[in-house]
Amino acid sequence: MRLLALFAVLLSSAVAAGQPIRIGSKADTETTILAEVVGHLVRDAGRPVEIKSRLGGTRFVWDALLADSLDVYPEYTGTLSEQIFSGRGIRGEDALRAELARHGLGMTRSLGFANNYALGMRRARATELGIRTISDLRGHPGLRLGFSNEFMKREDGWPGLKARYGLTQSDVRGMDHRLAYEALAAGSIDMTELYTTDAEIRIFDLVTLDDDLGFFPRYDAILVYRLELESRAPEAVAAFKRLEWRVTADAIITMNGRATDKVPPAQVAADYVQEQFGIQAVVVSESNAHRLLRLTGEHMRLVGIALGAAIAIALPLGVLAARRPGLGQFLIAGSGVIQTIPSLALLVFMIPLLKTGAVPAIVALFLYGLLPIIANTAAGLRGIPPSVAESAEALGLSPVARLWRIDLPLASRSILAGVKTSAVIMIGTATLGALIGAGGYGQPIITGLQLNDWREILFGAVPAAIMALVVQGFFEVSERVLVPRGLRLSG
Repeated sequence: MRLLALFAVLLSSAVAAGQPIRIGSKADTETTILAEVVGHLVRDAGRPVEIKSRLGGTRFVWDALLADSLDVYPEYTGTLSEQIFSGRGIRGEDALRAELARHGLGMTRSLGFANNYALGMRRARATELGIRTISDLRGHPGLRLGFSNEFMKREDGWPGLKARYGLTQSDVRGMDHRLAYEALAAGSIDMTELYTTDAEIRIFDLVTLDDDLGFFPRYDAILVYRLELESRAPEAVAAFKRLEWRVTADAIITMNGRATDKVPPAQVAADYVQEQFGIQAVVVSESNAHRLLRLTGEHMRLVGIALGAAIAIALPLGVLAARRPGLGQFLIAGSGVIQTIPSLALLVFMIPLLKTGAVPAIVALFLYGLLPIIANTAAGLRGIPPSVAESAEALGLSPVARLWRIDLPLASRSILAGVKTSAVIMIGTATLGALIGAGGYGQPIITGLQLNDWREILFGAVPAAIMALVVQGFFEVSERVLVPRGLRLSG
């Protein structure tokens, strides 16, 4: 028994040692770079790493950590205090650490810099209007403001700022943070929120307005991690804690600037750990051809599994809906309600249940694919003339034989149209799966949006469009094979 117990302990230790440390990041460039830095340090400590970068906004990544889909990700103390634990007065390192522990989480000490919120304007525009402080904005109610969608909702963002300073601007738009810089430079807006370590402040020659009423809290960069990691992979925790007090504001601004110049975050991070820690991190660059092949495989896996499951479930439900009209209305209405849920919201709902990765994305795609197949199957079966049913009864066919030999072939054109619609919907919607680490064509699209790189966007968007066209062509050919010739000619 003792030998068995020892064997079990050794086996569990070996399995734990082989599990990768899952490192996440938000959709912004800075936390993506920091996640890569953590990855290089953990690899140097001998642990395998899985990077899940650009997962989305704060809540998205936080929920993934709570759901045990991540082990560690970069965060900021002000975000924890003012957004995650909003309205509870939890401020300061000790209070944050105690509250995190209640959730089974821990945090490092400061990484050495703060990325604070600020309001920024073009230098020439601020000088023209004589604006130096946020209070000065009261005298300019007609200013055009553009903020990130997250800042528009956060209590430490526009709602709280507007209330504290008594601001009356009404032309306030929500937009991507990176695109807000472009709009500011083009003169489409007058002001946006800044992160004080953004390289764009220097690039676009922006000025930060003095927070004269002290509204914004301090946002010290930290790493938040699952406490069980201290026992499961203590060497990994020790590795990323080497970052405490080692990352200066100038260093992170420089790294952000290099990423803005299209240097891959993994390479930026590798150069940093070599300079600061003497670690020779190897970054393997992936060719465009290999990357496209990989993304295509990931996208086809998402769509293929979801579509297969949708057909297997929705086809029988469509038959049931045709046979029992009352139940059919309920089934079609229920699957229709799912279609009204925004796809991004549905993915967020899936995280606490299924974690991040391919599984929640496949489940979401499956749910979106039900309605067209159920509705078209039911409509096709209901459209069969009553005389056909009478002939089948006269021939003495059983209900099952009638379904397979007569009803489904006659309804096949309508059924295939529903399956084709579901497939096309899934191909487009699957691009959002990249927000939860599911891979696919959404990865370059999201990265391109963050970096305002249209080439990167097209790298994902064009293959997705081509895949949709190929699928439509496939179903056109399938119709010629599966649909009885007489029905094709009548259409």
